[in-house]
Formats: sequence, structure tokens, C-alpha cells
Amino acid sequence: MITKQQAVNLHYGQILHHATQTNRDKTPLRVSVSGKCKTWKTRPTEFKLPVKHGLYQNGYITQDNAANWNL
Repeated sequence: MITKQQAVNLHYGQILHHATQTNRDKTPLRVSVSGKCKTWKTRPTEFKLPVKHGLYQNGYITQDNAANWNL
């Protein structure tokens, strides 16, 4: 599980692993951090961390799906 404080401290290029999803060779799904974590003053519990998987797949780790990711 990733907390908001951990997400804010991550930097470009760090690797994160998914808790349940695996690659074809049964290794945990990996994504790399591709930007700065976005936070809001009006919503202190929310965050949005951009990640990249492969060449063309991009996404975000948010407070909703942070329980599925490990450092």
C-alpha cells in the first residue's frame, strides 16, 4: 500500500509493483513514476501520481487505487 506521504516523496523513474496483477512471466506488474505527485490544498487526502507502463500505456495512482501498489 502506498500512502500520500510516500507518493509525494517518490521521484521520476522509481519502480512500483502491483499487488495482484502479474506480467506474462508471472512477475508482478511494474510501473515507473513519470512525473510529480499532484496534491490539493482544498482536498488534503487526495493525490495523483502519474505512472508509465511499457512504451505507450500511461496512468495514475490515486488514493482510490493506492492499496493495490507496493514500493
